Parts: sequence; structure tokens; C-alpha cells
Amino acid sequence: MKADQDKATLWRIPMWFWLVLPALLLLVQALLGPQSSEPLPYSDFKQLLRAGKVNDLLLNNETIKGTLNTDGLEQILPKQRAAAISGGSTARRDFVTVRVGDPALTDELEAAGVHYAGQVRSEWLGALLSWLLPLALILWLSSYLTRRAGFGAGWALDIGKSRARAYVESQTGVSFDDVAGIDEAKEELREIVDFLKNPQRYRRLGGKIPKGVLIVGAPGTGKTLLARAVAGEAGVPFFSISGSEFVEMFVGVGAARVRDLFAQAEQKAPCIVFIDELDALGKARGMGTLLGGHSEQEQTLNQLLVEMDGFDANKGVIILAATNRPEILDPALLRPGRFDRHVGVDRPDLRGREKILQVHARQVKLAPQVELGAVAARTAGFAGADLANLVNEATLLAARRGKDQVGMAEFDEAIDRVVAGLEKRTRVMNPQEKETVAFHEAGHALIAEFRRHADRVAKISIIPRGVAALGYTQQLPTEDRYLLKRSELYDRLDVLLGGRVAEELVFGDISTGAQNDLQTATDMARHMVTQYGMSERLGLATFEEVRGPLLNPAAPAEKKSYSEHTAETIDAEISKLLDEAHARVLATLRERRGLLDKLARLLLENETVDRAALDALGKEAAPPACAIG
Repeated sequence: MKADQDKATLWRIPMWFWLVLPALLLLVQALLGPQSSEPLPYSDFKQLLRAGKVNDLLLNNETIKGTLNTDGLEQILPKQRAAAISGGSTARRDFVTVRVGDPALTDELEAAGVHYAGQVRSEWLGALLSWLLPLALILWLSSYLTRRAGFGAGWALDIGKSRARAYVESQTGVSFDDVAGIDEAKEELREIVDFLKNPQRYRRLGGKIPKGVLIVGAPGTGKTLLARAVAGEAGVPFFSISGSEFVEMFVGVGAARVRDLFAQAEQKAPCIVFIDELDALGKARGMGTLLGGHSEQEQTLNQLLVEMDGFDANKGVIILAATNRPEILDPALLRPGRFDRHVGVDRPDLRGREKILQVHARQVKLAPQVELGAVAARTAGFAGADLANLVNEATLLAARRGKDQVGMAEFDEAIDRVVAGLEKRTRVMNPQEKETVAFHEAGHALIAEFRRHADRVAKISIIPRGVAALGYTQQLPTEDRYLLKRSELYDRLDVLLGGRVAEELVFGDISTGAQNDLQTATDMARHMVTQYGMSERLGLATFEEVRGPLLNPAAPAEKKSYSEHTAETIDAEISKLLDEAHARVLATLRERRGLLDKLARLLLENETVDRAALDALGKEAAPPACAIG
């Protein structure tokens, strides 16, 4: 078998070789071939003709060829020229000369009694090569560019075929045991697995399995992993394709690929078809086109709608799709009969994060003191992909340090790196800037400690991280929160303004370091006034109807039209919330000025203050009733 492969490899000659080979052969023939004729100036040819030294001539429009008697050339031509032509021999030699315009040549040949004949020169080979060589070059260049662009041989015939990758159970390598933190979503999809394994249980009662299941969730929450786990559990063929792979620059290609995908799926039934990033294919019709009409994307979507209507789910073909932008999908996709079931995949809670960490830490050598529950508590808001990256960063850090196990120190540093960015110890700050950052972060930390509803401080650092962070204060939530009361929002406003007020109190001046804090505080105050109904002057009304994308609440919202007087009232209420928070923070820091100075000096000495050092400082600086924590 291997010998056959080697033989085939030897005979697989590239096309450019066949283009270069004729030119090389001609060059070799011209350089190494026998030189049967000597170049002869035309003037010398005329002298030798008159002397009777030439005979047997072949004439064409360009050259004259014949034989030359070299005996006695010294008497006719100069000695050097005669020696060059004869080459030291007295034998007859062939010669060639370039013909010039000489109408009397034939008369001279007849007068000298020279035997001569005409020669017709064939031009068909040159003409043929002048056509074939450019054509071959164009074909080779076209073939080369199509291969570089990702098209194989016969790409024009295959362009309408589906590019879905087919897997079987052993190839997916994923089961529900590999999916953690999204138990509700798993339970929803177990019914799909059960139907693919035991379809008669549902058919005997007349039940119909949902044709399509749409998995909705934020990026990194495990939508694709969940779909692969369904295929692995069911043990059926799994077709995986991205929505962007349907749409091409050629009109009609996407619709053809949709037809081909469903045709393959029916042949392999029971099976699962998974379309990732459905929003690239299923965007609402009319969006993104100035004139509407029938764009390629819309034709592809129309074909998908037709195919989902045209097949029977009881044959065992299940359509799974995933998206993180459900708000832009076409309503026709979401109606019953197409994507009947919508499965939401949310960010994991505390217990879910711990289970996800356990899954990703299976192949990692953990130190005995590692507590994944503590790591999960410090990673509120992390999705599954974030936690996988966290475990990998900690493992790489331990390997870089030459350790045999991954300890809590590596997890702590990995969390800091993921949350705040890469540590920049080489960034040099002058003493004044460093002192400003120290008092800024100390202000955040003290306000967080003396506010009842604020999260406890886990670490304070003035080591620059990331692109622009000169320091950070890390808070540890005691639990996952889904609702926030007004008193809790007030405390969060105070913490955000703590750094800015500390600079103002200590230095009598302010810096640009509070820009992000002020932006976050302003957004929070605006939401309290315009969305949460927490303004007594404006009452229970809300003033922002259209929100941002469903899974991206940070996107700007579209404001509702309201009067200028209302707009002025909103601005006044936002300023009032921020001014009141500023006054509360200033009063607290004035009261705790000594503790603020000590914490800032400790930061300047150690650059990092952890929870234990913060508790010890509080016990030293204040009586027990006022101690930190």
C-alpha cells in the first residue's frame, strides 16, 4: 500500500513543470546542440561567391545556407577573417548568412553557376506556441489561485454542496458529563436524546418531537458544547456547520447548500444538524439592505424556512441552532413548527461555576490546598469559556514556575490576569503618580469596607495591569445577586466615587484616573432615574423604551422622545444622586482619615494588600467597634 502511495507521489508532477520543460529543451538544444554552420557576414559571402567558393545554397526570406570551400581563403579575405571561417581546415564547411535586400543575387548565382534552391519556412509551430503557451499559463494561474482560495479540483461543480462536517459519536467525544453549570438546559435536551434513542415511545401516542431547538446564550456559555453533547449522548451522526458558511458571493449558492444539507441529513437519519451562529443566516429579512429585495442572504433564509417546513421530524432529523443575538432573528424562524423549543443558557451561578471548574480541572494536577469553591466565589459573572481559560492560565503559570502541581497562588494570579489584565511591573511611575494611585485605591477599599451593602474587599493593588489600569481594588461578592435594592445601589455609587474623593481630600486636587469610575457611576445613576423608577420627582415612569441587545445590556439604549423639561429634570436628578454620594463619601473619609493614610502607606510599601493585612490594619487603627469588616 505504501509503495503504491510513493509511486503515485512520484508521478504527481505539477503543471508548471510541463510549461517550463519545452523552453528548457529548446535552450539546451540551442546551447549544447551540434553547431553545423558558421555565421558569415554577407559581404564576405558576396566575395566568396564571386571567387567560386560557395555552392549548394538554400535560400529563404531570412537566411542563406550552403557549403563553403575553405581552400585558399587567405587570398580572398583578410587573414584573421579567413582563419576564423576555415577553422584551420581545408575541408568543405557549412555556413549560414543573414539575407539582405539584394535583387541582383539570383543573376549573380546563375552567372557563377552555383546550384541553389528556395526553401519555404514553416510558421505553424511558432503560431501554435504563441497561442498555447499564454492559454496554458492562464489555466495554470487560475488553478493555482482557486487552490489558494480554498477551492479544490472541481470547485465549480462542488460550490453548491453543503460544507457541513459530519461526526459520529466517537468523534464528538463529548457527553452530558462534560457539560456542567447549565443543568436546566441539559434536562431540556435530554428529551431530544431520548427521542433519537427510543422514537417509538413518542410515536405510539401520536406525539411529535420538536423540529428545531434554538439554544440562546451569551458568548462562552457552552451552546456549541451542549449541542455536541446531545450528539454524543444520542450516538447519531452529527452535522455541524456555521451560518456564515451558507452565504457566498454567488447568488443562489446558499440556497443550494441548504438543500444539499437537508438531503444529506435525510439520508443519514436519525441524525442531528447543528447550525452555529444562526444570526449570520437567519437575520430578519430587510435588515442591512437599503432597498430590501431578494439578497443572497434572504434567499438562503427563505430556502431554510422551506426546508424546515418540508421535512418530517419523526424521521429522526433534529435541527439544533445556537445564537447569542436572538433579537435580530427573523420571526418566521422562531414560530412553532420550525424552532419550536428555545433553550436559554445563562451564565452559571456559584455552584455551577464550581462544577465547571471541576470538569476543566480533571486533567490538571491540583495541589491539596486548592479550593475550587473559593475560586468559584471570586469569579462571579464568568462564563464557561472564561473558567476554562482561567484553569489553563493557572496551569501554564505553574508550568512556567517549574512546579509539579497547580496551587492557589497560581489561581489567584490567573484571576487577576483575566479580570484586570497582564501585570506590568516594568511600567515605571514617578513617586507622585504612585502616591496618587495608592490613595485612590485606598479610598475605594475603605468605602467598600464601611458600607453595609458593598461587597467585601479581597485584594488591593497598585501594580499597573492591562492597557490603562494603574491599580485596582478587587471585591469578593458574598453571593450571586439578581436583584439590587436602592440602598445597595447607593452603596455601590459610594464605592465608585471613593477613589476620586480620596484624591480630592488628600491632595486638594484631582486626576484623570477616576474617568472610568465616573462613567460607571453616571451610567448607574442614569439607570436609577430613567429605568428603575428610583427618583421621587419623576415617579414611576421610565424613559428608555428600547433596550440594547438581549444578551448585551451594556449596549446603548435608544431613548424615548420626551419633553425638554423632563430631560432637564432627569439631568438634575442624576446630578443630585452623584452629589449626595460625593457628600457621604467625603464625610466617611474625613472621619477615617488616619486609616486612609495608613492603608495608602502600606500600599506604597508592599504594592499589594490582601484580606488578612486589611483586617490586621483595621484592628490596629481603630477600636473594635469601628474595625474594618
